[in-house]
Amino acid sequence: MPQTLAISLAEKILQGFKTYMGFFDSYTKLAPVYFKERNWTATQLNHRQRLRLYKDLLFPLADECRVILKNHATEPSSWVYVKNHYSKLISGMYNVELAETFFNSIVRKILPKTIVNEEFMFILEGFDEIEITENSELIRTYPASWGVEKIIRQILSDYDLGAKYLDLEQDVNFLVESVKEVILSRYKIAPDTTTQLLIPVFYRNKAAYLIGRTYLGHKWMPFIIPIMHSQNGIFVDTLIFDPNIMGNIFSFTRSYFMVEAKIPSQVVAFLSSVIPHKKIHELYNAIGFNKHGKTLLYRDLILHLNSHKDQFVIAPGIKGMVMTVFTLPSLNLVFKMIKDHFEPPKSMTRQEVRDKYKLVSLHDRVGRMADTHEFEYLALPLDRISPELLQELKNTVNSLIQITENQLIIKHLYTERKMVPLNLFLEYCSQEEGIQAAYDYGRAILQLAQANIFPGDMMTKNFGLTRQKRIIFYDYDEIEFLNEMNFRHKPVAETYEQIYAPEPWYSIAKNDVFPIDFKRWMIGRSDIKEEFINYHAELFNPDYWKEIQEKIANGEFIHAFPYPEEIRFRPEQKI
Repeated sequence: MPQTLAISLAEKILQGFKTYMGFFDSYTKLAPVYFKERNWTATQLNHRQRLRLYKDLLFPLADECRVILKNHATEPSSWVYVKNHYSKLISGMYNVELAETFFNSIVRKILPKTIVNEEFMFILEGFDEIEITENSELIRTYPASWGVEKIIRQILSDYDLGAKYLDLEQDVNFLVESVKEVILSRYKIAPDTTTQLLIPVFYRNKAAYLIGRTYLGHKWMPFIIPIMHSQNGIFVDTLIFDPNIMGNIFSFTRSYFMVEAKIPSQVVAFLSSVIPHKKIHELYNAIGFNKHGKTLLYRDLILHLNSHKDQFVIAPGIKGMVMTVFTLPSLNLVFKMIKDHFEPPKSMTRQEVRDKYKLVSLHDRVGRMADTHEFEYLALPLDRISPELLQELKNTVNSLIQITENQLIIKHLYTERKMVPLNLFLEYCSQEEGIQAAYDYGRAILQLAQANIFPGDMMTKNFGLTRQKRIIFYDYDEIEFLNEMNFRHKPVAETYEQIYAPEPWYSIAKNDVFPIDFKRWMIGRSDIKEEFINYHAELFNPDYWKEIQEKIANGEFIHAFPYPEEIRFRPEQKI
């Protein structure tokens, strides 16, 4: 391959990456504008457009690269030269790790049936360690000598969100009292005490989040300040110190933030110090760089396989009719593959299932739907596949696998965070634990409904518990938009023929739903079922579902709080 051609292509790909970053930043910069305007419809649309951006730019760029390379396009050796030149071009860039991932994406589009190869892809490059310095341009620092009230006033002054405060003095008082109650009651201010906040503001849905940390008691103590914008002005909604709640704000079940991350690695470094139990790939996902998050997830998988010896096995629980699911016991992931043939009554196609997963990836997950990563031609060591799993794959997804001498190559799968299936949890948990899980199961369904999502198959086997025992929906093959469903009261049988009819004697259209039927199968445990039905009586009332549909039709955008509403400073305040 001519060197000039390799250089030309490397420059072409780099220009494509810069174009992508330019558009990505443009969409991101609209977030504070829409927050200022309270334009929540534009906020949602802007979020979806940024999510689509990567593939929208990638496909035409891949076509252009094919034209440039001509017959060299499908020669892996050609890409070795291109990678070498590209590596030189991006050396020293502030977002080199993202540029590497972009290059990999181009290679995978042009060589779609090629497994990952370090000769012409960036596999373990990028940053081994991410650091953020004390004098970083991304940080504002507030000395302890100022005192709590002055620091808080200065923070609220430094972050201009474009609108007047609802009641600034009350916000200051709320924050001062919270700091005194949670922090100063346990720790004393020391000479080295200091407070730092990331300058970039994190926007999502109807909220703006300030992310900070205070060095106190010889350690960094993180905090998050959510700010809302009501019709009467902006206001501080609460102050969060609880690391579990912070983890939920950055959860894999939440939509990505809109945040101007000029140096993404440094933003991630600060977040990692604030939420240390989050993996780096999860934090890249959270700030919108989910493609690089996928790259890091793959790297974690490779390193994990090298440091552990257990085998991949069939995932515990009831086998699905649409998906074959397996896992590695030592890894916090499950791997989901769409079956070759679906068991009745499932009648959809593989492409329809993929479309459902795409729908979820573009939708607001409101803290109740798991994020997924899609992989193609993923190679796993054959000796790490248990015999039972290998046979299951041959039986159910044979068209999606290739077996070589030492590898199992999977043509398509989804990865998802491992959770405890709700149906299994209900088999062994105490009554009190079961009741609490059942309550949250109902809340999850209703919160999805408020986001215009109807899960379709709402059996407990399709829901799981996170580490914090939060209920999450993770089976998307029957998901539909709520506004497309027809919720009906069930006709009452009156005649002898109707009462004893072997089949429904009334007509049922495709999207008809009879909520009263939910009672029969939503919760099976007798010592929990009645409590659940009484607590969530609205679930079984078609009129309640229609009320939600009416709100959606009127353009009402429900904000799903990623923290308990009881910790809000003004729980009565409408947004």
